[in-house]
Amino acid sequence: MIEVIYILWLRQLKHYWRSKSRLLGSLGQPLLFMITFGFGFGPMYSRASGGANYMDFLAPGIVSMAILFTAIFSGLEVIWDRQFGFLKETLVAPISRTEIMLGKTLGGATIAMIQGLIVLSLTYLLGFRIPSLFSLGLGLIFMALIAIFFTGLGLAIASKMKDMHGFQLIMNFLIMPIFFLSGALFPLENLPPAIYFISRIDPLTYGVDGLRGAIAGMSTFGIYNDLAIIGVLATLVCAIGAVLFSKLEA
Repeated sequence: MIEVIYILWLRQLKHYWRSKSRLLGSLGQPLLFMITFGFGFGPMYSRASGGANYMDFLAPGIVSMAILFTAIFSGLEVIWDRQFGFLKETLVAPISRTEIMLGKTLGGATIAMIQGLIVLSLTYLLGFRIPSLFSLGLGLIFMALIAIFFTGLGLAIASKMKDMHGFQLIMNFLIMPIFFLSGALFPLENLPPAIYFISRIDPLTYGVDGLRGAIAGMSTFGIYNDLAIIGVLATLVCAIGAVLFSKLEA
């Protein structure tokens, strides 16, 4: 089982490493948001918060954004493999479909983590600093859980689709509300009740809040509450993905 998962994980990493345009292109949007929002809204945030640095607030949200976009589009691998016949060869092999799901989920999550770490390193150029190694370690746990949840979600949705363009449209429809309502760009306090309610049922909200609490010392719901919620959600979506993969037809 471990060997199967490792091979599928390694295959995705090799695809990622060989596609330099994918690596560089996926950094464009996080950098754009970080620079424009960081320098554009920074002075207003500082005045409203009594002198706090907006980059300290923004950096965890942009790192989460990089992970979200990379992770959820891992589902494209399933549709791509289906169109070119590799998925059929994998499904007829004498291995469990749960192993296939786990290998693809871990591969996609690892790639999303790499993207997140690259963006996190770039935030240092804009003045963001992590206070300690313990904070970094806790932050990496949140980054991994965010990556696993959204990779599993993308794979679960992709397992029920055959059209690549339709998958991209659905993902774009889901991603933007998930990102903008997560508190990645603005504080959740004092929001209108309806928007606040939607934010509370957004899974990314707890990943962003936990990551921000871990590496920037600012948390709305409590770090360990966030850890419990995003951990349960990541486990649940992987279980659902495994069930959907068991019914997958190439």
